[in-house]
Amino acid sequence: MPNRDMSFIELSARERARRILDQGSFRELLDPFEKITSPWLEPQGIVPGFDDGMVVAKGKFNGKPTVIIAIEGVFQGGSMGEVSGAKMAAALELAAEDNRSGIATQALLLFETGGVRLQEANLGLAAIADIHSAIVDLRRYVPVIGITAGTVGCFGGMSIAAGLCSYLVVTREARLGLNGPQVIEQEAGIEEYNSRDRPFIWSMTGGEVRYKNGFADIIVKDSVNDVKTAIIQCMNKGLPDTLRSDDYDYYLQKLNAIDTSKQADATLVKNIFGRGDRK
Repeated sequence: MPNRDMSFIELSARERARRILDQGSFRELLDPFEKITSPWLEPQGIVPGFDDGMVVAKGKFNGKPTVIIAIEGVFQGGSMGEVSGAKMAAALELAAEDNRSGIATQALLLFETGGVRLQEANLGLAAIADIHSAIVDLRRYVPVIGITAGTVGCFGGMSIAAGLCSYLVVTREARLGLNGPQVIEQEAGIEEYNSRDRPFIWSMTGGEVRYKNGFADIIVKDSVNDVKTAIIQCMNKGLPDTLRSDDYDYYLQKLNAIDTSKQADATLVKNIFGRGDRK
């Protein structure tokens, strides 16, 4: 493939994974020809996908053994079900076993997900818990690097997975939050959170503000080459001295300082979580 730069966001999950890995090293595991589909979608009149929206591949990145897991946002909004969740968790668990066996296998997670799949809620939640556990296990050996770009973003239980990563790379177009805008609007009302107010949504959960407030480590342009450069920077840092998920005293202090009687906005979030004082 030519080495010219291109949009990362516009690529499918499979192409994102293929273009990040070293040329010619991409080898997909449980590819669509295996026809592993969710048993829960077709009975509800939903056409299943032969990869269940989860691309898992092994190869090399920057010459080193790497597992790459990419969620397809076009399929069911990148939602996590029994099959897709099991594929992701198993790939991370196998990478940890490789490391315990002396094979330093890197891990790259490409998030494009709305969280758990409602049609498979309990099974999806159980799978997400397995994914969280697998990330925590693997990050003891090698940096686990998450990338979220757009257009779906990263929400629900998978936003916790992103927070558990050793490093998180975002684009300006990315979104990251525990609850998606439509869910918040449905539960709290449009006066609280208007999911169609794009400037407001990005001012609260967009990649740029998440980076500025310390919830992401690197922000990049929508560019395959820039994403790859950011991954190399993260890999070169090695294991972080402090993980965000271990720094709970810092975040609890910040959360306790919020006046919940006032409507949150971008300025309030910036004042609470702005960079500068985190270890």
